[in-house]
Amino acid sequence: MKKEIKFSLVYRDMWQSSGKYQPKAEQLKQIAPVIIDIGCFDRVETNGGAFEQVNLLYGENPNHAVREFTAPFNKAGIKTHMLDRGLNGLRMNPVPADVRRLMYKVKHAQGVDITRIFCGLNDTRNIIPSINYAKEGGMTPQAALCITYSPVHTVDYYVSLAEKLIEAGAEEICLKDMAGIGRPWSNGEIIRRIKKQHPAITVQYHGHNGPGFSVASMLEAARAGVDVIDVAMEPLSWGMVHPDVITVRAMLNDAGFLVPEINMEAYMEARRLTQTFIDDFLGFFIDPSNKTMTSLLVGCGLPGGMMGSMMADLKGIHNAINLALKQKGKEDVSLNNLVVKLFKEVETIWPMLGYPPLVTPFSQYVKNIALMNIFAEAKDEPRFSMIDKDSWNMILGKTGKLPGALDREIVELAARNNLEFYDGNPQDAFPDDLDRFKEEMLKNGWATGPDDEELFEFAMHERQYRDMMSGVAKSRFNQDLEQAKEKAGTPIIIKRPVLEFPAFTEEEIKAKYPNAQPVHSPSKGKILWQYDLIDISKSPSVGAAFGKGDYLCFVQTIYGIEPVRLGFDGVIVSTYVQQGQEVQKGEILAFIN
Repeated sequence: MKKEIKFSLVYRDMWQSSGKYQPKAEQLKQIAPVIIDIGCFDRVETNGGAFEQVNLLYGENPNHAVREFTAPFNKAGIKTHMLDRGLNGLRMNPVPADVRRLMYKVKHAQGVDITRIFCGLNDTRNIIPSINYAKEGGMTPQAALCITYSPVHTVDYYVSLAEKLIEAGAEEICLKDMAGIGRPWSNGEIIRRIKKQHPAITVQYHGHNGPGFSVASMLEAARAGVDVIDVAMEPLSWGMVHPDVITVRAMLNDAGFLVPEINMEAYMEARRLTQTFIDDFLGFFIDPSNKTMTSLLVGCGLPGGMMGSMMADLKGIHNAINLALKQKGKEDVSLNNLVVKLFKEVETIWPMLGYPPLVTPFSQYVKNIALMNIFAEAKDEPRFSMIDKDSWNMILGKTGKLPGALDREIVELAARNNLEFYDGNPQDAFPDDLDRFKEEMLKNGWATGPDDEELFEFAMHERQYRDMMSGVAKSRFNQDLEQAKEKAGTPIIIKRPVLEFPAFTEEEIKAKYPNAQPVHSPSKGKILWQYDLIDISKSPSVGAAFGKGDYLCFVQTIYGIEPVRLGFDGVIVSTYVQQGQEVQKGEILAFIN
């Protein structure tokens, strides 16, 4: 008898792995019946992760979006599932226990069947409470193993982790291969051993496509006895996202597995609708680099879903790094070389930081430390000179136990900074807090909503919920969208009076201001002291004060606009160029004292 393999469409994650935003409620409602008509999906991922936060950023109520999207699938008998960050709930930082407990009651009432619970550190103390809360709320708890590849993360490690989670009450297990760097044989062996010990446990495989292992992992997972495989569909499949259901189905059908047929007419309609959502406005926020694969991820293990934000960070700090290199008499680094440097730095410091699986939010923490290390190196400062608070919380054990041992250099650095390590239960540091939100909602005249869903949303995303209620979020999003549309077209230069600047020779500047630092042009092109996509708001005149990271001006090159951001604080003491003047790469634009 053929082994049956079921498919789950990760419609939420397809968007989150592609860009900043996702479809609005009316768009989700429009495509849901078409997804049903495709006929091959036993499950659909409808929400979770950043889904609700994004709705709030639109200025829209996420509770309405979840109910609208899940309802057609509930009626059709297709299981819905969500992504749940365990201790962090639906956000990037820890959540009080009473808010976590309420989440499952709310999501079950909204039509969500299964919750995929993961901890970025694979710390069972952050997962097991959610297993119990999910059962209390009427949901199916699916515990996730965050898959990565390191000397610590062996097959035995993952099988032992699965045993603990099943013993604690997990009804399903998911291999969450968030960067797609899990090796196919190892993934298959983990599933094989879980199914041997627990044949009745449903096992689901989720693998991003980034470095190219995922299709092979899916075949190995099927041979090992997997029950459900997560897939995507065009135009958002492949690249840093997930393999397309058409390819996966054809592969498994050829291998002798029982797989459902695809209604290609409905598939093409869903593909068309998804493209209309992209054309409508979502495409303005999709990073083109997420449409490509890269084997560079094999070494560093960064997840595909964060590539867009990572490139934005790199572009933002690129000029500052090159400015620091110039001041030290070193050569510039290109953006492509900076990407390679970042990947290598992540690969270097990851073992030193105890091998945290590189998934939200720990992938961001490790990336941030690596990026600051590269900046420090450019300034001839030591590695780990700049570590942010959230990254320190990870290092110190405040968000869970790291899988591996910290390098002695990190331990000594913590001691020098008088920081204490924490070995208690992470949840204990975040006491119950719902009463505070209830009181404020009563005071403001805000309804707690059906099944307390509004109370939950306020408590989970406090700042974003306030912005939605005030109208600030909608206004901010509309402005963000207008700027994105303008950026996609030809920039319109603001017509301002030509500013006159006193221009002194370099020798005169140095004589008058010994500590003045030159700002060099990063590229050849025309100088724009202001243009309408980013309003500097500060006049670039002599005496104007600027802070580190501020935009000083822009260079209009043949390929687009290159920002010039400062790597230090200071006041303009002289400038050499006027608005619209042609400059060469490396030419001095101004002196900052």
